[in-house]
Amino acid sequence: MSNAPPNCRWISLNEALSAFAENASGHQGAAHIKPLHWYVACRLVVEGGFHPDDLTPRPPFAVVQRGRNRLLEHVPALGSSGERTILGGLKTKDVDVVVEKRGIGPVLAVSMKGTLNAFRNLTNRMEEAVGDCTNLHISYPALVYGFLQVIRANREAPGVSPNDVAICQNGEVSDAISRYHDVLARLAGRDDLRDDATKYEAVALALVTPDAPQVGEIVQTFPPEESPLLIGSFFEKLYRQYDLRFIYAAPRLESVPRRLTWDSQSPAFQDNRNLDYRPRLGDSERG
Repeated sequence: MSNAPPNCRWISLNEALSAFAENASGHQGAAHIKPLHWYVACRLVVEGGFHPDDLTPRPPFAVVQRGRNRLLEHVPALGSSGERTILGGLKTKDVDVVVEKRGIGPVLAVSMKGTLNAFRNLTNRMEEAVGDCTNLHISYPALVYGFLQVIRANREAPGVSPNDVAICQNGEVSDAISRYHDVLARLAGRDDLRDDATKYEAVALALVTPDAPQVGEIVQTFPPEESPLLIGSFFEKLYRQYDLRFIYAAPRLESVPRRLTWDSQSPAFQDNRNLDYRPRLGDSERG
């Protein structure tokens, strides 16, 4: 039996989060978070307009040019596994999902963390997140870097350790989760490459329901509506910063980093998938 990691697949957010929340492996390994890597990589192609050849792990798509039309095809055999090693200012870093442009280098990256329990220790792990961000921004100040944290929403109940409780009996999040949210919020919102290198361009925090029949669903009551950590705006923040830095600020290079658009008749969009995001459609001359 091969021990090679499974290749990237085109899955929904609910599938990815269900694998995380159910955690079939039963421990804090990589298997329960890998499907989220696949989801992010595929979304960056379908919604973000990045060429699948530029991504690690490589999403299972092919780009076909037919006249003026650019079509996206879903080809499962083209998906691959792996992380991209980036040369940071202090050390190399293996990053979960990376978009890299020839002649420019890594332009967009997303690191993901999944936490199943022991929430009291969450804030202690922030040193690693700050260090990773600073390390990469030293070498690549223009890098658009996102951090996505998912937490299993264990509810207070008999037999559940207080340190493993994310949601209390009254429906409020635990103090540990609330404190962690406040720390993460301070790391979000780097809007310019001259800004603080310790901050990410976008940060998202999501609590994931582990219990049937809502397993894999995101808890809607936290973070609050005014939070900068809502997953609903995470990808849009990444795209906006990418366009500002690599498209509008560099018109002579615009043809290289330009985000692509897909023809609405692309084979990939004909299988009635229930996507939780919109494909980036438009005239091929647009991108």
